Amino acid sequence: MRKKSVPESGSTSASGKPSALVDTRVVYCGDNLDQLRKLPDECVDLIYIDPPFNSNRNYEVFWGETKEKRAFADRHASTAAYIDFMRPRCVELHRVLKKTGSFYYHCDWHASHYVKVMLDQIFGENAFVNEIVWKRQTSHNDAKQGSKHFGRLHDTLFFYARSDDHIWNQQYSPLDPAYVTSHYSQVDDNGRRFQWGDLRAPGGAAPSKGNPHYVVLGVEGYWRYSQEKMEELIRGGRVAIPPSGRTPRYKRFLDESKGLPVGSVWDDINPINSQAKESLGYPTQKPLPLLERIINTSSNANDIVLDAFCGCGTALVAAENLGRQWIGIDISPTACRVMAKRLRDVCGVKEDERLWRIGRGFVVRDLPWSEEKLRKLPPFEFENWAVIALGGVPNKAQVGDMGIDGRIFPVSSLPGKHETSKGDTPAFTEFLDHWYPIQVKQKDKVGRPDIDAFEAMMTREDRQKGFFVAFDYSADAMHEIDAFFRKSGKAIIALTVKDILEEQIAYKLR
Repeated sequence: MRKKSVPESGSTSASGKPSALVDTRVVYCGDNLDQLRKLPDECVDLIYIDPPFNSNRNYEVFWGETKEKRAFADRHASTAAYIDFMRPRCVELHRVLKKTGSFYYHCDWHASHYVKVMLDQIFGENAFVNEIVWKRQTSHNDAKQGSKHFGRLHDTLFFYARSDDHIWNQQYSPLDPAYVTSHYSQVDDNGRRFQWGDLRAPGGAAPSKGNPHYVVLGVEGYWRYSQEKMEELIRGGRVAIPPSGRTPRYKRFLDESKGLPVGSVWDDINPINSQAKESLGYPTQKPLPLLERIINTSSNANDIVLDAFCGCGTALVAAENLGRQWIGIDISPTACRVMAKRLRDVCGVKEDERLWRIGRGFVVRDLPWSEEKLRKLPPFEFENWAVIALGGVPNKAQVGDMGIDGRIFPVSSLPGKHETSKGDTPAFTEFLDHWYPIQVKQKDKVGRPDIDAFEAMMTREDRQKGFFVAFDYSADAMHEIDAFFRKSGKAIIALTVKDILEEQIAYKLR
């Protein structure tokens, strides 16, 4: 296997585009089969996919979106249907993968064995490299009362490569403290911990081995190094006879160890939980370190990483942070907007056509930006689109929102790192309560009853400002907004979809 030289992380080519054939730093919204067919052959260095599992679990593809959930249930009614859905996509993914490229398919127990057979047929059995087990939790009570099975604690990643020449950068995990104590128990005069290593030649005196035979520190034998190399090691203090031994040994210093080579069982990467800083509420969100390990192992700086089921964009964030080029595809407009926001907020990359053309920003393609397309979106997708377009945080469920579809947390109110208020109460706690409600109605003309309900919520929550989004408003609705402000001092900012599409938000807020 070839290990390419690894440029400094984050480096890019002069133009910022490593390929003249394919655009990178792009999120495509739509069916990945359609988009993959537009890509040229052998244009991608690394592919990771985490498609919706063939699962009976009642999870939502993205934050409870009803249409997508129904499509998922219909499309994956059986394992055969799931494989039929994935096969043409995997054929295209194989086609666009470079000869030096690697492919990772993330799945769970429901269909993993069928997936493996399918991938062997497409990539070839000899292209299979590893079955990686990711231990995603330590305990799991997934068995119903009376069920008889072990807790299902892991996911499976199938790792394929187009050739033996695929990119490979060995990864290491830190040594366990107990291992260090037991194996690096020796300390030299400089305070460096070390262990004694064997210097005897494998196979000893076997003629077929051709091992060198000479005397080392008064001991005759067959050794694994040439006499010149051994003398060099002795002069450097790396070879000595242990106080309690009779045979020369090699000093392996702890501070020179890279750690343990990562194997095929990954039990050192924790899953995302609801309290994790990176959690977005996405039901199948994977932890960033998982994707970082894959990308570090199977790509180099400025290589192209493709995720064709990118969901909330963890693979794209990892690729961006590690200095790779990337392409993301997802069928959900909400997912595409959320991952774009994540790239902006977490990676500090601007979503800007002009910057993208010079290799610095990124773009989102094929989103339903027209009013006509937005009218056809399912209500929850439309709500998420509007909230995220305003820079807000959407609700993660459709029920129990109490008249609030999203919240805006003003950046100006974020406290300093050490700032406190109200005695010992952290100022951040107060910041969390400083938000503006967003109400979204997919209506041609919002009337006064809708505004009355929003006013009641603002009064109940004691919010000084709120945002309302619709296609248009009746005269009575606008009159009520004005009267509410004069009566209570609370402002309702009425925005139309056209205002958002034409980027007139800032103008209307003046």
